[in-house]
Amino acid sequence: MVFRRSARRMRWWGCYRMGPIWKALLVFVVIAFAGQLLGVIFNKSWMQPERPHSLYSLPSENSQGESLGSCQPNIHIMFLKTHKTASSTVLNLLYRFGEERGLKFALPMGYQFGYPLPFIAQRVKGYRGPHVAEFDIMGNHMRFNKPEVEKVMPADTFYFSILRDPVALAESSYAYYKNVAPAFRRVKGLGEFADNPYKYYDPRLRNNHYAHNLMWFDFGLDHTSNFSLALIKRGVAAVRQNFKLILISEYFDQSMVLLRHALCWPLDAVVSFSLNARQQMPSGRSRWVGKAAAPAPLALTDKQRLKLREWNALDWHLYQAFNLTFWQEVERFGRSRMESEVALLRTKREVLTRICLRDGGRPIEASRIRDKTIRPFQSGLVKILGYELQSGLDSATWEACLRMIRPEIQYKDLLDLRQFPRAQQPPAAGGLPVKRESSILRTEDHGGKMLMEKDWDGTILFRNQTLEQVDSKVRLR
Repeated sequence: MVFRRSARRMRWWGCYRMGPIWKALLVFVVIAFAGQLLGVIFNKSWMQPERPHSLYSLPSENSQGESLGSCQPNIHIMFLKTHKTASSTVLNLLYRFGEERGLKFALPMGYQFGYPLPFIAQRVKGYRGPHVAEFDIMGNHMRFNKPEVEKVMPADTFYFSILRDPVALAESSYAYYKNVAPAFRRVKGLGEFADNPYKYYDPRLRNNHYAHNLMWFDFGLDHTSNFSLALIKRGVAAVRQNFKLILISEYFDQSMVLLRHALCWPLDAVVSFSLNARQQMPSGRSRWVGKAAAPAPLALTDKQRLKLREWNALDWHLYQAFNLTFWQEVERFGRSRMESEVALLRTKREVLTRICLRDGGRPIEASRIRDKTIRPFQSGLVKILGYELQSGLDSATWEACLRMIRPEIQYKDLLDLRQFPRAQQPPAAGGLPVKRESSILRTEDHGGKMLMEKDWDGTILFRNQTLEQVDSKVRLR
């Protein structure tokens, strides 16, 4: 009986035919790898000792992927956080990287930089004029405006962003912004909208940008322009000029490898858990799905998918152009090199899942997360899921795991508090005091009718305001 149990263990390790020396060597490697992930060994050149502990050890060729040589890590970073593209997961790793190294974040007054209005430098907390105060990392939602961003960020800043297939993005946008975008509120399902979007879409109404060429809009381009190949060419050229790297959501792990090489970061810095997974609606059983899932109100026929692609033609051509560029970058990087690093990244994620997360890493409903401080923000048709940490973790491991699952809103609040203690609130540009805005997004409802919204940057929004009306209020206050 004992012999059979031992044999099963050896088959599980895949080494039951190996000799004693090879078995001992394999066990040694596995133990060393796990110990490396769990060990609290600090690299002084990468981290300040008083900063939060990393879960990882010193970078090495076998644990950090291919050596990056003598390059220095890039710490001046601007990430254009596009909507519903896995951008919250990317922002989490930027938050972690900056927090561990004591970098300074360009943070909004609330949670977005005046979105959906074009970005202006005065939206940055602590901004006192062009390059008066230096910031290292910027990544919260904005509508991109390069001249204003350049007033805030250093000249050597690395600009990057992420794109997603517009049909999958439309599904996610509908699920999340159903009660925000007037065009979505008027239909029972995304298929109904796809059949005749012109019937429901009015470009003058605030928040309808969520329903039409959303990525094009986020890049600061005119998303209501009539489609033409000349317009596409100009838009793609503008994005290429402003951004050094465009990631693709559908190939997230490959994107992380390209990003870490572009930034000269260790592989551990881009290991992440997927944030903002959402629950599937049909069936009585609790299920979770990634961002590409389609509950009943999101179900689409092939014909409706084609119609959505045509409706979001600017986004589709933008996505096609940079999807091609992405795979050209992969070819230059080397397919075998990419496969090797992706495999290592996924192994690290699997190990960290077992170390950090309960229930095998399966996301759960926010209401079931016992620690209320890490429950994700809820919006739209479906429940946004979160994670619970394993019990019994030592303090350093618990802290490192917590940073990987901390929701975006709570993480921003934490960084804001550390960077701007309440007793040291910074003056705004021009010497005016900064009013602390509410950190909670609220939607008031009376009799099933939306009366008022409060945007993430604290702006009070009344139903069916136009962008021009909101802009005039911003100028007046």
